[in-house]
Amino acid sequence: MNKLLKVITLSLILSIFSQNVQAKPQANEQIPVLKQDDIHQVVAKRVTNFFTQSHYRNFSLDGAFSAQIFDRYFKLLDGNKSIFIQSDVDGFRNRQESLGQELIDGNLTTAYDIYNLFLKKRYDRYQYALEVLQRPMDFSANDEIDFNREEIAWPTSENELNIYWNKRVKYDELSLSLSGKNEKEIRNVLSKRYNRVLKTIMQSNNEDAFQVFMNAFAREIDPHTSYLAPRKKRDFDSEMSLSFEGIGATLSQQDDYTTIMSFVTGGPAEKSKLLSIGDKIIGVGQKDSAIEDVIGWRLDDIVDKIRGPKGTVVKLEILPVGNNSNSKVIELTRGKIHFEDREAKLKIVDNQRGRVGVIEIPSFYIGLTEKVQTLLLKANKENLQGLIIDLRDNGGGSLAEVITLTGLFIDSGPVVQVRDNLQNVITYDDRNKGIEYTGPLIVMINRYSASASEIFSAAMQDYGRALIVGETTYGKGTVQTSRNVSYPVDARLHPNWPELGGAQYTIQKFYRINGGSTQLKGVEPDIEMNKVKYVDETGERFLDNALPWDKIPSADYLTLANIKPLLPNLESQHLARISKNSEFMYIDEDIKRFNDKKGRQYIVSLNKKKRELEQKANDERDLTRMNERLKKAGLPSITKLDDVPKDYKQPDPYLDESIEILLDFAPNYPKIESNKFISKTISFNSPIKKAD
Repeated sequence: MNKLLKVITLSLILSIFSQNVQAKPQANEQIPVLKQDDIHQVVAKRVTNFFTQSHYRNFSLDGAFSAQIFDRYFKLLDGNKSIFIQSDVDGFRNRQESLGQELIDGNLTTAYDIYNLFLKKRYDRYQYALEVLQRPMDFSANDEIDFNREEIAWPTSENELNIYWNKRVKYDELSLSLSGKNEKEIRNVLSKRYNRVLKTIMQSNNEDAFQVFMNAFAREIDPHTSYLAPRKKRDFDSEMSLSFEGIGATLSQQDDYTTIMSFVTGGPAEKSKLLSIGDKIIGVGQKDSAIEDVIGWRLDDIVDKIRGPKGTVVKLEILPVGNNSNSKVIELTRGKIHFEDREAKLKIVDNQRGRVGVIEIPSFYIGLTEKVQTLLLKANKENLQGLIIDLRDNGGGSLAEVITLTGLFIDSGPVVQVRDNLQNVITYDDRNKGIEYTGPLIVMINRYSASASEIFSAAMQDYGRALIVGETTYGKGTVQTSRNVSYPVDARLHPNWPELGGAQYTIQKFYRINGGSTQLKGVEPDIEMNKVKYVDETGERFLDNALPWDKIPSADYLTLANIKPLLPNLESQHLARISKNSEFMYIDEDIKRFNDKKGRQYIVSLNKKKRELEQKANDERDLTRMNERLKKAGLPSITKLDDVPKDYKQPDPYLDESIEILLDFAPNYPKIESNKFISKTISFNSPIKKAD
């Protein structure tokens, strides 16, 4: 899967981590047969209406598009082609063209029939894995496993799948063997792991099937359209605001128990002093209700019971860490939890050549501009040579935030243009006079910088306001909106309805103020950071249903500075530095080694001696590099990687070099004048949308 999609996939609010658990289903247990809930008919109809009536892409839910949804559904269920065989898929082919009408009617019979088969087949596969696990382990053969199976044909028989699963179990066994475990330990660990999957299958519910199918529909329209089940909708809202309401604990599952892994600083759980890391939660209740036993529950169901509105009370039955017999009940008042670690941050770097400020922006969350404005007030007092905005791995966020953030660095003028499905073009301007920071500016980007990051980078580049350094960005040039599936009137007409979730879908494409689109092409840096480029398939252009590239006329704007004449000299100085920089030599070596494996990146040997030699070579290379770093830092060398000092900080060569480029750039950067240098009151001139 493309890394960005992993980066922008919404995480659960309480940071859920699944661990191994020994919980083999009993012989008399039946795999659940899922069916559509009544409320899903309402949701399916409404979401289908949103997508067909309001999406940027014009499409028809005809037979051809229905067939594409059919293929996408199977791809989402079994993208690695390790569960279904060709006859399973062919068995539903006669119904593939009816999926569009089923969506319109809200009757998803075919989707549930396919999902129920998926559950049975997946259950059978992990039962087979447990059988394979009992065989003698032999890692001497020269076979290998290829995990890149998306483009292969569906297996034609169960025996063909068995061959793959034999290798898959062997891969799991070998990985544990290489970590030093013996056969008994390996079987114990993998038995728990596979049985945990079996138990998860037994706990499947109707919503699981519904959201996978609705997202097969959504993702067939474009890669950034999705149905947000009620839980996912809450997570999405929390991601955008960097806050949620609950107790502020990170949970995981271990051996059927929900265990506390960490606390959010300042949250109710930490402040209460009633809980400890390692405590097990065995029961949950509300203020005026009995406590329910939650041992063996799905973790997301437990999370739902624990979180709730600020000021309300949750009761937890706890097995204290180290105590497996005597439980206790505690009460916590839920509060509003803020993810401070994911806010924008400023750090001051004192280089031998000068002082530089670095503002790291992980995402374009609601409230970002006000935070950065505060950071700029601090930066302006630090006598800086220049400022770096670090947008590496920033997958985007609020369109309104990127417009106002850009306004902190320009006096006024257009920031981005958008075009809707009626071909209407709107230009969003910075209307707040004045500039918060007028000094030399660099924006750092990489191939995972996307959407709102690309809007900001492109505007800074088009105005000549900043030097853009790094890699060409991801190439996502579309704007999404998020809306609730429920209507305001539902609360009055249907007070007993559950939450209906939300829908996120593409409504516009955005364009640079120079008229160009970043869709597929991304933003190219003024200075490429590496001499060697990756040849992997990262970026919007590699997604099979991405919207096309195009362009529109330029907006009316004036550049603030012409920095192009400075680029040849800056690039020459950059290349001279990195040619002597060991960290960049390491990076180039790693990229070349990755590129040399093109077509075989996902193929892994199942021969233990070969894997040991590969691991030994990797460890020796990493140890040599680490000792070279330690020597430069004036620290003693080490004999194994485990001995790296705990307080040692790995270098960030890209940031270090960006600072050097900035210090080359600063003396020649023309002074930026503002018409009215004042502290602005931030106002939002556009509806909140997500450029991500």
